[in-house]
Amino acid sequence: AVIQVNGVIMDGDGFVKHQIDRVSRDDQVKAVVVRIDSPGGTVDASDYLYHHLNRLRKERQIPMVVSMGGLCASGGYYVAMAVGDQKDSIFAEPSTWTGSIGVVIPHYDFSGLLARFDVKDDSIASHPYKLMGSPTRTLTEEEKKKERDLLQKLVDTSFNRFKEVVQNGRPAFQKNQDALDQTATGQIFSSRQALELGLVDQIGFIEDAVRRAVELANKRPSEVRCVEYKKPPGALDTLLGIETKSLQHDQSAFKLAEFFDWTAPRAYYLWTTTPALLSGEKR
Repeated sequence: AVIQVNGVIMDGDGFVKHQIDRVSRDDQVKAVVVRIDSPGGTVDASDYLYHHLNRLRKERQIPMVVSMGGLCASGGYYVAMAVGDQKDSIFAEPSTWTGSIGVVIPHYDFSGLLARFDVKDDSIASHPYKLMGSPTRTLTEEEKKKERDLLQKLVDTSFNRFKEVVQNGRPAFQKNQDALDQTATGQIFSSRQALELGLVDQIGFIEDAVRRAVELANKRPSEVRCVEYKKPPGALDTLLGIETKSLQHDQSAFKLAEFFDWTAPRAYYLWTTTPALLSGEKR
C-alpha cells in the first residue's frame, strides 16, 4: 500500500491517518511505501503522523519504505523517520530537496506600524505572558528578552525531540552526535547531499521504493499488486454530481495550509508569466 503525505502537515487526524487505519485493518497489506511531498508543518501534527506510522510498522510487523517527492523537508522529514533504522529504506528522487531539520516560531512586530496610525494594543489578560508572542504589543528591551528566552526554550525542547527522532531513525547518526548537530542546522539539502550525509539511503523513484518494499516483504513482484487510497466523495459531492477535487479546490483556495504550501521555497523548471500562486492543484 502507498500512503500519501502531501502538502503542509497541519492536521494529523485527517486523510493520512485514515490511510494508516485502512492499512492497520487490512491483513492483505504486506508492506508500505510512505510517499512524502511536503515542506513540513506543525510540530504536533508531524509528531502525530510519525507516532501512528511508527506504531503501524511495529504492530503489523511489516516493512516500511519512504519515497520522497520534490520536497520532503522539516516536518516531512520528521514523518519519514517512522521507517526506523531499516537498511535502504529511504529513497529520494534526483531532484528532491530534503532536510531542514529545525524548529521555527514565526513572529512579526507590527507595533511600529500601528503607532503610525495611533493604534495601541490595549488587551486585557490574566498575566503579561498570556500575550506572549503578540505582534502588536510595544515592549521594553527587558520584556522582549524575557519573552524571547521563554519562546526559545520551547523551540529548543521541540528541536531536541526532532534530533532524537532523527537519531533513532538514521544509522549514520546513532553513534555520532556531532555529525547530527552539524547537519541539523535547518539547512535544506539536495538528494545527492542528503545521500552523502546519511539523511537518505538511495536516490531513486517511487518504483524503486516499491521494489525495495516487495523485497523486504520476501515477495516476488509477480505475487503482489500496489494500491493507494483515494479520498471518497462526500454526500454533497455525490448529490450535486460535482467532482470532489474541484469542489475542494474552490472551497480551500485560501486555507492556511495552502498558503504555507505556496510560500514554501521551491525551484521550478518553468517558463511562464503567470504566478503559480493562484493554482493550488498539483499535477
